[in-house]
Amino acid sequence: MYAAEARYLAAGGPGVATFEPLARFFAADVVLHQAESLPYGGVWRGHDGMERFFVTMSRAWESFEMVDQRFLATEGTVVVQTQVHARARATGQELDFPMLQTITVVDGRISEVHPFYWDTKVIASACTSSPG
Repeated sequence: MYAAEARYLAAGGPGVATFEPLARFFAADVVLHQAESLPYGGVWRGHDGMERFFVTMSRAWESFEMVDQRFLATEGTVVVQTQVHARARATGQELDFPMLQTITVVDGRISEVHPFYWDTKVIASACTSSPG
């Protein structure tokens, strides 16, 4: 899924590339929970919600690279430790930060995702232009 996501974004992402290669990894009723304090925060449901999430996230980030990942799995649950390098569109600020995701897999598809960020305030601040 992460490789398909990288190809999707490299192909132009939301509004340019088709979401179909990514959709096959997600259950039709997938739920993504993002921290409310982020510019792309909220609960995103279904394939349509995932597409809207990627549109919203791409407005916040010029680049979002998952530099290093470690996967821990149990029956039906995957925990992914990721080191991210990203550049915010609004400010041009580059950030390096850790992220942890718990991913529930049902019948071979992702059904629920909970990302956890170390410092949402720093991320939100980088993604918001200050009034000037």
